[in-house]
Amino acid sequence: MKYLLIVSVMISLVSGSDSLRADTLTGQVSAPGARDNADSVVFIETVPGLTFDAPSENAVMDQENMVFIPRVLPVLVGTEVDFLNSDSVAHNVFTPDKCADEFDLGNWTRGESRSKRFSRPCAATILCFVHPGMEAFVVAVPTPFYAKTDASGSYEIDGIPAGTYTVKVWHPTHESQSVEVVIEGKTTLDFSLDR
Repeated sequence: MKYLLIVSVMISLVSGSDSLRADTLTGQVSAPGARDNADSVVFIETVPGLTFDAPSENAVMDQENMVFIPRVLPVLVGTEVDFLNSDSVAHNVFTPDKCADEFDLGNWTRGESRSKRFSRPCAATILCFVHPGMEAFVVAVPTPFYAKTDASGSYEIDGIPAGTYTVKVWHPTHESQSVEVVIEGKTTLDFSLDR
């Protein structure tokens, strides 16, 4: 897993008296030198006293026009991912990463899919033996409190119980790191990444 260096962090807290409110973590992640600021995954590492069941619905990563879509797919640990082939040529899906069991799902043709469950925290590089230029990432995180940045670098995570948490950021080409933050009401966290 790559590690992301946090150059600047801005925290602002807005208090509220309603204990049932959904607290929010929001902000911007900039990745200088990248094509844009998309594809960072920001997530809460743990929530003390809580465990989380994987969703009953599978996540999907497609293969279309010789590209994995999406390029970065964040999922909750335990999620099963369907790898669909929407191209007119055969594709393969594999990863060399031990955290994802170094799986190889073999080759399959248009309209077919194969599945893999991501059972532990991992940033797995997804590759195709048939087309070496194809690359994507499945980022399995330990809580459902995560978001992927858009092209502007914006992210928002809703519904977080108020408290002090370790927030981690992962990016495909920049290094990762974590920061401890108090989340109460609306909390803003901005990151500027180094390679």
